[in-house]
Amino acid sequence: MTATTSVQAVGVRDRLRAWGGPAATAPGAGLLLGVLTNLAQGWLPGAWQQIANSGAVWSAVAFAAGALLYRRGSVPKAAIGGLGAEVGLVVGYYGYAEFGRDGAGSLFFPLVWLGMACVAGPLFGVAGHWWRRGPDTRRRVTGLAALAGLFGMEGLAYAWTLHYTAQAWACLVLFVLIPLLMARTHKERALTLGVAVVCAPLAYAVIELPLQTVSA
Repeated sequence: MTATTSVQAVGVRDRLRAWGGPAATAPGAGLLLGVLTNLAQGWLPGAWQQIANSGAVWSAVAFAAGALLYRRGSVPKAAIGGLGAEVGLVVGYYGYAEFGRDGAGSLFFPLVWLGMACVAGPLFGVAGHWWRRGPDTRRRVTGLAALAGLFGMEGLAYAWTLHYTAQAWACLVLFVLIPLLMARTHKERALTLGVAVVCAPLAYAVIELPLQTVSA
């Protein structure tokens, strides 16, 4: 093997290692967290069990995967990482329900959530990447506002549909704290909160209302 070939082989191996680690970590972490969210429904009191497997909490996992696992990666890699995390959550949650509890029942809802994971996972993986690695204000604000808006959507659902006041306030607090604590500057905090105010009712109309119809 020539020196050039050896260097090329090392470069390929390093790239595979850099890609393979996050590619395995995202679905693995999602699988574990899916099991934990199923367990948490038995640990948390009363209506707080709804928090364990809420769409906002699950999407936050994809957001974290895109933000943390791909420091040098591209947006497509972050999207794939978010997808792996979300699919892992669904498989872990319903897998434990099937084999660790009394069975998952009909395949309808696992398939619905799997379909949602295939959409939300890449979107929030990219959102996390934009927030952490975005080269401009627009992308950083959009990524973070998407996450905050999702908690705003959950707060609306708890307040208007389920009438869970404490849970609605908890989501509202997160809706405000995410921009305040995670944005970089005062300007980005204000912009993120403003965009999130628009995203929350939009997500409620586009996501939450159709899910309520399906659940009914």
